[in-house]
Amino acid sequence: MRALILAAGKGERMRPLTEATPKPLLSVGGKPLIVWHLEKLAALGVREVVINTAWLADAFPAVLGDGARWGLRLHYSHEGAEPLETGGGMLHALPLLGEAPFLAVNGDIWCDFDFARLPREPAGLAHLVLVENPAHHPGGDFVLTGDGRLSDDGDTRLTFAGIGIYRPRLFEGWRAVVGDAPGAAQTPPRFRLAPLLRAAMARGLITGEHHRGHWTDVGTPARLAELDTRLRGTW
Repeated sequence: MRALILAAGKGERMRPLTEATPKPLLSVGGKPLIVWHLEKLAALGVREVVINTAWLADAFPAVLGDGARWGLRLHYSHEGAEPLETGGGMLHALPLLGEAPFLAVNGDIWCDFDFARLPREPAGLAHLVLVENPAHHPGGDFVLTGDGRLSDDGDTRLTFAGIGIYRPRLFEGWRAVVGDAPGAAQTPPRFRLAPLLRAAMARGLITGEHHRGHWTDVGTPARLAELDTRLRGTW
């Protein structure tokens, strides 16, 4: 299995910390956020990892190198000066990810979820990890049904953790799904992943699971500082 770490965002809510350092390279618990993911992927047996980049892209190879120190081979999918959003970023990285299902994780989260729990072959087009709704996102994202499928309909929503297994076929016919969304007609295209997921959910092709452990969306300096304190102490 190959993996993709989404690391192209500008981290605007994290400024001034991200003016010279991409958010995934900010230190927490004594090491960059992204290194927590690299260590977990290496322990899982993943050997090929793609990192998509845009903002301050040169900082990633300068800090991470080729991944050899973790027993990994890192590949960088550079999107240009402007990030391509989650959907466009994944589509742009597909040539480096191959035809098999791949693991994707947001570079700006921290989670104690065990990647080994993820199915190597999702039942449908993707399998997503969900968590309890944090205070900054009380409305959640998707509904986890009793049969393990995800739905966009319902009141009891959970928050997408930014961790999942995807089949490249999720992107077949993506233009018809995203339509004339801003950026979709540019080269390379820029669009969000959520419309593709919702379209697949309507066909019953997205499964998921509820992780009840620790998860942090490191979206503000305050949440970064809180996570750092906890990782250096005890939960």
